[in-house]
Amino acid sequence: MTIPPSFIQELIARADVVEIVGRYVPLKKAGANFMGLCPFHGEKSPSFSVSPTKQFYHCFGCGVHGNAIGFLMEHAGMGFVEAVHDLAGQYGLQVPEDDASPEERARAAGQRQKQATLSEVLEKAGEAYRKQLRQSPGAIDYLKGRGVSGEIARQFGIGYAPAGWRTLAGVFPSYDDPLLAESGLVIVGEEDPADGAGHAAKRYDRFRDRVMFPIRNVKGECIGFGGRVLGDEKPKYLNSPETPVFSKGRELYGLYEARAAFRDRGYALVTEGYMDVVALAQLGFPNAVATLGTACTTEHVQKLFRFTDAVVFSFDGDAAGRRAARKALDAALPFATDVRSVKFLFLPAEHDPDSFIREFGADAFARFVAEATPLSRFMVEAAREGCDLGSAEGRAHMASNARPLWSAMPEGALKRQLLGEIAEHVQLGAAELESLWGKAAAPGRGRGPAGPTGGFSSSSPPSYDDMPMDDAPPGFYEASAPRSFERGDFKGKGKWQRGKRGAGDADRYSEPRTPGKSRVRPPGRPDVAARLLLSNMHEWEALSHELHGLLCDLPGDHGQLFTWLDSQFHEHGVQPWAALREGLRGQPFEALAVRAMTDPGGGPADEAGTPHTDGAADAARELRSVLDFMLDDFLKARQSEAIAAVGSDPLALERYRALEVRRIALRARLKASGNDG
Repeated sequence: MTIPPSFIQELIARADVVEIVGRYVPLKKAGANFMGLCPFHGEKSPSFSVSPTKQFYHCFGCGVHGNAIGFLMEHAGMGFVEAVHDLAGQYGLQVPEDDASPEERARAAGQRQKQATLSEVLEKAGEAYRKQLRQSPGAIDYLKGRGVSGEIARQFGIGYAPAGWRTLAGVFPSYDDPLLAESGLVIVGEEDPADGAGHAAKRYDRFRDRVMFPIRNVKGECIGFGGRVLGDEKPKYLNSPETPVFSKGRELYGLYEARAAFRDRGYALVTEGYMDVVALAQLGFPNAVATLGTACTTEHVQKLFRFTDAVVFSFDGDAAGRRAARKALDAALPFATDVRSVKFLFLPAEHDPDSFIREFGADAFARFVAEATPLSRFMVEAAREGCDLGSAEGRAHMASNARPLWSAMPEGALKRQLLGEIAEHVQLGAAELESLWGKAAAPGRGRGPAGPTGGFSSSSPPSYDDMPMDDAPPGFYEASAPRSFERGDFKGKGKWQRGKRGAGDADRYSEPRTPGKSRVRPPGRPDVAARLLLSNMHEWEALSHELHGLLCDLPGDHGQLFTWLDSQFHEHGVQPWAALREGLRGQPFEALAVRAMTDPGGGPADEAGTPHTDGAADAARELRSVLDFMLDDFLKARQSEAIAAVGSDPLALERYRALEVRRIALRARLKASGNDG
């Protein structure tokens, strides 16, 4: 679905970012702006600024920033399209859909209405279950026996479904309402074909005599339930079935409640059951979530990484726990970038998180989490399982096991290190092993790299010119467009079109040189960043949210190019330059991209020379260097603004000091890498 850029601009102009942010963050007037505690990282002094004139928010502590749409995406975990629809609905605007037929629009509107209606039905059932809990001593005793307080029960909306077969008949006006079956609350039995009386199919409540755990989406809407028996009956846990609003392969129990704790604790803890989540919250670990009776999926991992850069999977130490951990490893590998952390925690077989903390204490559990097995070690252990490394056959078996695991990872330093470690285990050189696996050993699935390295040599770094940002034009720091997109959300002139081959195909990948031009303007830092990211697109995912925002908010064609690149990544995954070149045709920043990808001799930069083994690592180092310089300029500009506001803003000096701390650390990193200019 395509949403016209003109509508996005109108929506941002119509929306009040102070009002939107103020619903989630207490704000106080401070000069021309509003200030509050940042919802994206823990702090005691407010450094989160919201500008009513720029319609923009920015945290001087962690660097997160954006507009109203970006805030809904970052804070509420919405996708781009979902955030646009949510924001438009708040202001009574109808979202246009350029490429949808009237029938498709009507169908989409009907689906959204159905989802809203089903959530209302589930919310009403949840209220009834919570009321029943207060009247059910047995269920209350069960929760008390598990150490769950009334406060935690209220926080998670826990209730109780009585033992009767048709309890919900007293909650809803019509027990025959199809919505009750469609929401998964009621089961409709089949009619007996031998019964000639024409009796209706039997209906009965799905959940009976169970403690009820509402399953909420990231907006806090009830989309399903999980029910646990009070004793040892089977099945112990029962989930809502798949419905238009609930899919257990995509949802995580406790995610809505744990989002803020992810930021405070610095990681998400993934467990195996509802009671684990509730018990951990009771015992001081509110950052726990749980899968819903299914193995961990890539959708689960991707959703978690929208809220945190560190995930710890907790499993039982038995064989079943190891199998579950292996599935989680497969799901996590495509997202294992150099700036993310994935660990695996294996508890003693006789313990779950609840019992472990009660026996050994919260501090012992925290140490256990800190010492959890990192993804790199667990991946190697998984590859060598069952392999006799004392024999050539066993080492070859390990190499065969390791290949799909290693190939699933995105390109980066972690992946390169693991290649060396695996090679050492199988007694081959790293280059020899990679050659054995094939030159195209980049990810064959998921979001990993696939494309040229660019062949940049550290021996001949490009020239950089200084780009001071203090005098950036008005609007530079405003979010003129959403800086992140969900897969499939952005389609425009940049869709990849397969063209016809002909005599002029050689010119399709480069700009013709202008006759008589002998002097070429040295590339600026944004040009260098564009070249490195267009030729090494997998590096885009490894960048922080702050760097994404910095690049997408650059003035003019550079900002538009990086915003487009972000949308291409989420819509199509990693693409080689040839594919990106086709998508660029007709875009206003096409000439900029082609110029960045053309070497001084007029040839395509990504084809200038044969890529070597260290090309990707060289390009990554070069990219980090140029982005560090750009970030330092950005922070310097923010300091200038803070100094200018000292007379009118009492918090300006504090912001300046916080920015100076960041700049000192940044300059130290540049100096350590030999790029301090």
